[in-house]
Amino acid sequence: MSGEEVLQILYPVPMRLVLFQRDNCHLCDLALAVLAQARCPEFDSVFIDGDETLESRYGVRVPVLHEAGSGRELDWPFDAEKVRAFTSLAGTPLSC
Repeated sequence: MSGEEVLQILYPVPMRLVLFQRDNCHLCDLALAVLAQARCPEFDSVFIDGDETLESRYGVRVPVLHEAGSGRELDWPFDAEKVRAFTSLAGTPLSC
């Protein structure tokens, strides 16, 4: 095992989550409630409204939970259990 691998085990990089959403989106409000229920307070919200690139990628899919390090995504619908499983796959689960 290399020194870099040992450091990653001892000091894992925290997972960075992004919730892609829209303004005035009922499903996005539900997703926020699920993230709160899963006790995952640390995520960034990105509103796709008005951004052509994000609109084309996420327009009909929002809300989408995105893990920035790996690029993995969890599409709606999801519940607290799915969020916990999603975050634990990176090996550095959030405080869910």
